[in-house]
Order: sequence, then structure tokens, then C-alpha cells
Amino acid sequence: MDKLRVIQWTTGKVGKHSLRAILDDPRLELAGCYAWSDAKKGVDAGELCGRPATGIAATNDIEALIALGADTVLYTPFEADLDQAIKLLESGLDLVSTNLFLNVGGIRGEVKDRLETACAKGNSSLYITGINPGWINSVIASMTAICRDVESVSITESADCSVYESVETWGFLGMGEPGGATDELMGRAQAWLILFKDAVERIGTALGLTFNDVEFFCEYATAAEKVDLGWFCMEKGTNAALRGGWNGKVNGKTAVNITVVWYLTKKLAEGWEIDDDQYRLVVQGEPSIDMHMRLIPADHWKNHDWDIMTALPAVSAVPQIKAARAGVLGLVDLGLPVAPMGDWLQDRN
Repeated sequence: MDKLRVIQWTTGKVGKHSLRAILDDPRLELAGCYAWSDAKKGVDAGELCGRPATGIAATNDIEALIALGADTVLYTPFEADLDQAIKLLESGLDLVSTNLFLNVGGIRGEVKDRLETACAKGNSSLYITGINPGWINSVIASMTAICRDVESVSITESADCSVYESVETWGFLGMGEPGGATDELMGRAQAWLILFKDAVERIGTALGLTFNDVEFFCEYATAAEKVDLGWFCMEKGTNAALRGGWNGKVNGKTAVNITVVWYLTKKLAEGWEIDDDQYRLVVQGEPSIDMHMRLIPADHWKNHDWDIMTALPAVSAVPQIKAARAGVLGLVDLGLPVAPMGDWLQDRN
């Protein structure tokens, strides 16, 4: 099978990992690389992701990238550029995005209509993924296939965020502030966690649900003692963990739930029980399913290597995107992407 030619769009925290993954995937060939900043313009793509030279220089010339005649764009910018995305789709390029387009209102309403029109014009596809939102949402939707009756599905993510060194993120989410949740802090938390509302809605669409309401919830726990992470300090009694998410409701009952438990320490005054497994997936039905998933990092991983799991579902989906219908794709349009395990094992022999 001919390799699919892929353009990597930006090389930030996630983009570096997806760029490496393109180079490592025998199904794919790197065709081009978009540079968001002038400083990266002209730099070899290999250098931008810590790999040997590829002979492909990063550029911010969009017309030149479109002219390459590639199949797919791996779209990983921090903020989406709607006009830019539409131009790429209209040109016939498929987009696999780890960005949820939340800065332009999300994939809904007028934004979705414009993207659908662009896909129709270019006979192209747009698929949004990552780990959560993304891959884990597809996993729980597929789990319901063995059930003769389903009442509800839920995903709980437990994440030790002490390795995510972003003072801006945790400051915005109220960590280190006096304990409790003011209305103003709840507004900030809801704005940040809005991406999981989108995930609840996508699961609901996959399962044929029409929600009467999608409600937000959030609570905070406080540090039982002073905690100094080196890059962030929380005094005793200040916020050190949050538990929040969204409930998609049908006739007043929760049908789809996504909860995240993000903690900077387990030393919490409220005594929260925190799961060492990063994901717990529960299907209430016949039969019911209770699955715990633990993600085990490689010994050589550094803190931001966890971003690999945001990048890889997008890279692994490229072959299926190519075969999918045109348009904005949902969970059931794609199925579960897979890694090229057979090719990797053959190459090692």
C-alpha cells in the first residue's frame, strides 16, 4: 500500500510528538511541516522534534504546503484558526486535529456548518481526537456493543498533575488560592473544563442520545499541609485538587458522565480517595462493565512525554480518515484506530 503523505501543522508540546510519530509510522510519509513562528521557518522538521534531518524544512507558506498534494494534515496548534482550517479542507486535505476549536466556539452551530461546507467542497474530512477528549470516548462507546441494555456510561479520569509544570494553568484553575469554590472560580473552572462537555455530547451522538440538559459540576479539595513542588507552592488550606465534569441527562437522569480528578498532591484535608488507575470506565446495563485502566510510562519519559497520548490517537487515525466519508466525523464514523504493530515487529526482525 502506498504511504499516506502527511503535513504536520505546528510543532509545540503535542506537535513534536505527532511529528515523531509520523516519522515512526511505516504507513505514513512526512510531506511538509507548518511553522507557526518565524523562528522555526526554514528549520529542518527533524531538528524541530529531536530527530535526524528529514530534508523537509518548516514553512509558514500555506499555499506552498497545499501545493504539495499531501493527503492529510495533523493539526495540533494551541489555538485553532478557523479560516486556515477551512482553506485546508477546501483544498482537499483531510484534517486530524487534537485541537477542539473551542477558541472559536467549538464544532457546533455556524462553525460546524462552515466546516461541513468546506469538507463538501474539498471532498475532505475533519476528525477531532486526542486521549480525553478523544480516544477514551471511543473506547467507552465501543464497550456498549456487548450489552443488551444500557442505562448509563461514565468515564473518570484521575491525573497526578504535579508533573504538568504550568503555573498559568493551575493558577487559572484556582490552585493555591484560599480553600473553597467561589462563583468566580466556578466560572473559570467551567470555562476550562468545557472541552469535556464537548466529549459528553460526542459520546451521546455516537450512542443515539438526545440530551435534555448537560450540567456542569465541580468541587475543590485543599492541601493538608504546605506542598512545594519546586515550580508551584500551595500553603496549607489552599486549593490543591479539583473534581469536576459534566452530566449529559435524558429525562432527568444522567446517561453520560465524564469526571476529571486533577490533583497536585494526594495530601488533602478532605481525605479524597484517589484512584491510582488513570481511567475508570463504567457501563451500567446488562451486563454492566467496570474497567480500570492504568497507563504505565516508559522509564525514560519526562513530564511532557505524557503528551504522547494526545498525539498518537491522531496519528494512528490517519489511514482510517483517508477511507472515511467526507464531512465532520464523529466517533462512529471512524471506529478504533490501531498502531502499525505488525510493521514494527517485522522491521525489528
